[in-house]
Amino acid sequence: MYSKVSTCVLQGLNGHLVEVEADLSRGLPMFNIVGLPDAAIKESKERVRTAVKNSGYEFPLSRITINLAPASLRKDGSQMDLAIAVGILRSAAFLKEFDYEGTIFIGELSLDGSLNRIEGALPMVISMRELGFKRFLVPHANREECSIIGDVEVIPVENLWEACGYINGELELKPYTSEEPGYASLVETDSIDFADIKGQEGLKRAMEVSAAGAHNLLIIGPPGSGKTMAARRLPTILPDLELEEAIEVTKIYSVAGYLTSGGLIKKRPFRAPHHSASGVSIIGGGRVPKPGEVSLAHNGVLFFDELPEFQKNVLEVLRQPLEDGSVQISRVNASLSYPSRFMFVASMNPCPCGYLGDPLHSCSCSQGSIDRYLGKISHPLLDRIDLHIEVMPVKYDDLNMEMKARSSSDMKKAVDNARKLQSERFTDIKVFCNANMGNKEIKKYCKLDSSCEEIMRTAFDKYRLSGRSYNRILKVARTIADLDSSDCIKENHLLEAIGYRGLEKKYWG
Repeated sequence: MYSKVSTCVLQGLNGHLVEVEADLSRGLPMFNIVGLPDAAIKESKERVRTAVKNSGYEFPLSRITINLAPASLRKDGSQMDLAIAVGILRSAAFLKEFDYEGTIFIGELSLDGSLNRIEGALPMVISMRELGFKRFLVPHANREECSIIGDVEVIPVENLWEACGYINGELELKPYTSEEPGYASLVETDSIDFADIKGQEGLKRAMEVSAAGAHNLLIIGPPGSGKTMAARRLPTILPDLELEEAIEVTKIYSVAGYLTSGGLIKKRPFRAPHHSASGVSIIGGGRVPKPGEVSLAHNGVLFFDELPEFQKNVLEVLRQPLEDGSVQISRVNASLSYPSRFMFVASMNPCPCGYLGDPLHSCSCSQGSIDRYLGKISHPLLDRIDLHIEVMPVKYDDLNMEMKARSSSDMKKAVDNARKLQSERFTDIKVFCNANMGNKEIKKYCKLDSSCEEIMRTAFDKYRLSGRSYNRILKVARTIADLDSSDCIKENHLLEAIGYRGLEKKYWG
């Protein structure tokens, strides 16, 4: 007897419909799965066989053939277990008539018949909804993330017995809805605040500008000057994710297997990989390609502490994601694309010993070692970083001053106001912040008057700026104007933006 049920397989963040065809025929008992399955799917034969028996059903002693259509598409993952089991039980006449054509079955079976959490449930539901499917049977542990999509029926089931009871009408399971889906912040921000940082008002200002427009930031200074401390507090002033942004981030973390509880991610991610990280872990990939750090930081922050300590080839792979906002991973099995539009924040010492230019310590490095150290960071990478800020050691009087330093809540208000202006400005286009503006938007929203044009011309010649640097200065100036609630870019806005580009000439010539 023949039957067909539907499930899904992921390639990147995109789900593809897979029709599980089950056929039971006469002959020696056999169980074959065809249609380019990977090892996890091939092993599902034993999981399905045992789960069916432990769920109270008799496993058919027939020649069983499972075809995963389309046969030309490579399939991976264990989420097809439930669909295979339902297909076999339907062919064996254990299941009644049901809306199989309009239902997607997703779930990995344990030997006792229970359904385990799977990776990528949310992007599967979103992709299948776009194809017109409205009902989804999913593992109970995935119910929160799948319920984010409100116009579909998400039926969470604990085990195969529940799924079969629901299909046969013997068990009533209501679609799961969450009134306010939420997810704990990816980074703890309750215990940290910019008010903890004494002095360094210039660094705070640069971080405020960076957060307001999602601009990349490089911090240079000696050890102990507060570079890492400030960067760790950046999430406290970032605006909350818009709904569309939040869904994108949640999809990525679902595919990566990091969405262990809850539903929608509402806080911007903050990723800080160690400097020993490989290029594959940063950019993504592997035998079965997974999102890397640049994608896990999508719509959030990617922080590289001690930037020159990273391998040079690791730093160079950042150039394309920083420019394009996405990364293309090509493997023999597939070519996948992951979004990777993030704020790149990096900190570094000015030399190997860290004390070059420090008024309190003398530098012990030779000019050759300094050149080699700084040479790990290429000009094309520096060109993609919008703001360069130098910090000096904190003075004793600053550490002991009783005056309250500017807090994260005050800075966040300014950032939120600036982002609100940008949201209103970009209402009709898919741009969320000033850093995402293309050439068309720059020409429209970053116009300069005659006096600003003269300042920009002088800076262009003095600092030998590239076309990319010119555009990025205009974007930063637009953000500074937004922080000032100004409709146009004024001279002081442009001069401050240009001031954030002077270190490249000082340290790299």
